[in-house]
Amino acid sequence: MEVATVQSLLSQERVIKPPESFRQQANIRDPGIYDEAAADPAGFWARVAQQMVSWFRPWDKVLEYTPPSPGTQPPWIKWFIGGQLNACYNCVDRHTTTWRRTKAAIIWEGEPGDERVLTYQDLHRDVQKFANILKSFGVRKGDRVTIYMPMVPELAIAVLACARIGAVHSVVFGGFSAEALRDRILDSGSRLLITADGGWRRGNIVPLKRNADDALRECPDVTDVIVFHRGVLDATMVPMKEGRDHWWHRMMEKAPLDCPCEVMDSEDPLFILYTSGTTGKPKGQLHTTGGYLVGVTATHRWIFDIKDEDIYWCTADIGWVTGHSYIVYGPLSNGATVVMYEGAPDFPDRDRWWALIEKYRVNILYTTPTAIRTFMKWGESYPQRHDMSSLRLLGTVGEPINPEAWIWYYETIGGSRCPVVDTWWQTETGSILISPLPGITDLKPGSATRPFPGIFAEVVDEKGNPCPPGVQGYLVLTKPYPSMSRTIWGDPDRYVQTYWSRYPGWYFTGDAAVKDQDGYFWLLGRVDDVMNVSGHRISTMELESVLVEHPWVAEAAVIGRSDDVKGQVPVAFVTLREDAGEGGPKAVDELKQYVVRRIGAIARPADIFFTAELPKTRSGKIMRRLLRDIAEGRVLGDTTTLADPTVVQNLRQVYEERYGEGS
Repeated sequence: MEVATVQSLLSQERVIKPPESFRQQANIRDPGIYDEAAADPAGFWARVAQQMVSWFRPWDKVLEYTPPSPGTQPPWIKWFIGGQLNACYNCVDRHTTTWRRTKAAIIWEGEPGDERVLTYQDLHRDVQKFANILKSFGVRKGDRVTIYMPMVPELAIAVLACARIGAVHSVVFGGFSAEALRDRILDSGSRLLITADGGWRRGNIVPLKRNADDALRECPDVTDVIVFHRGVLDATMVPMKEGRDHWWHRMMEKAPLDCPCEVMDSEDPLFILYTSGTTGKPKGQLHTTGGYLVGVTATHRWIFDIKDEDIYWCTADIGWVTGHSYIVYGPLSNGATVVMYEGAPDFPDRDRWWALIEKYRVNILYTTPTAIRTFMKWGESYPQRHDMSSLRLLGTVGEPINPEAWIWYYETIGGSRCPVVDTWWQTETGSILISPLPGITDLKPGSATRPFPGIFAEVVDEKGNPCPPGVQGYLVLTKPYPSMSRTIWGDPDRYVQTYWSRYPGWYFTGDAAVKDQDGYFWLLGRVDDVMNVSGHRISTMELESVLVEHPWVAEAAVIGRSDDVKGQVPVAFVTLREDAGEGGPKAVDELKQYVVRRIGAIARPADIFFTAELPKTRSGKIMRRLLRDIAEGRVLGDTTTLADPTVVQNLRQVYEERYGEGS
């Protein structure tokens, strides 16, 4: 974001104070919590861990931290050393010994309208039985299990069952393609896959089992597949490979009930979750048990001000980190009631979410700025059809939210009575790091406000010096915190290079930010070659790598273009091989579908431009910043290093012919 845009953002500054009635009932009412955490961070996190998490054995030491050394020596970070616990026990078992055993844990609604409610007692039974199924296939502590499912309760059950026996789960978003699934299975070394016949999305079947079968053609180490029958297909129509594929429901009928929790060390792995990076290969972020659970439990309880009587709805998919942390582990650790919805927000009509809020009397809604901007575009008539007076807190996640969308959300959805907690965090961080505490934080539309107590962040320049208020810089985290990922699965050197090499001893987030005079953080988006599309990170390099594998394509460059609804959308500039022709609408459609087949619909380019040459320096480097200038309609930056400046001028002319001059 350019400085002028930053100043424009800060000039819109408006302070909104949470209602006094909210403040008086909030879980955190004393601003002194920030000073307490700053004075003794390790002691603060120890008190949080002791109060919020159940341990089989207390820790011997709160924190061990050795910063990374020059080269590839990774940072050694360990929390609650010697402590023993189990994440599933915290999310399920401990609630069954209290009145919560008959409390709704999950309220689920499928897109067609089918419904189920699972109490903590129900969850306890089903998780134990499925954990025994996993054990019957030889899954043991430390083994990796890949999960590729729709948004059904069984997805949460599978995740918790893995945690129960110490298996490391790797959930792959159901919208990813067969090839993306294959790559993640191979990288994690999974030998068991959990999937379903399919799922529903806008009235259409998502063919999960078919995709899984395609992926497994190149995954010889996967010996067993457990298939949940969602019911999108008749069971007789689902292809099942003899000896490899097993029906979930048939195995559950015979599974033993009792399955004790595995005793896990605090630093034992809990899950791997893949996220896009600046190379074509996704990064498997490895999160451990104790620190992660402490982070998500505390942030969920305090940021969402969760009460026992609340109905809480996070609209994410469990295939993303938001679903891991704020549908499964954080809420269930706190004994909350969670709404899960399978389908799209506009099926059968654009008021589906608001109908669900009215139906289940939802109190807390956590969603993305992309969704909010989409609802703004659709208009206020859809939310006005429904009684949403049950709402008392709103949240946003996934990307920076513009002030206009924040205010619309606050006024139209929250009735100007619900605080909005704008949250910043990443797959790598595991839990929310910058966010208001709604009982004590004055809100500014568009700002994530302050770091959570015990989190230390700064905005710095290229040399690592703190930026003055109002000056854009790079967001870094200066001290360790419990929920941070420990490494990239199988690639510790890449972990150091990506996050710890730019500012040694500090974690580089890859995001731009600015602080205002009050110390509030305003997040401005990515500064590397990663796009934020509808709150989901997609690597430009990953798209380029896929495009050049198509037999028509000689070369490709992908950039992220700003979009009013999605935040960013991919735009590709492609040079075709001589025998592929000049390109046209059919070629555009073919390449878009190729990307969907290889990665998934979320990575589909919004547009593709064909060009005989890409803008390059004399040394052959593609100048992507100039392509961004063209796509954003900006004045072109420095072109003196280009081998052929006319390439950029030709591309700009083609772009303006399609979109109009000044686009």
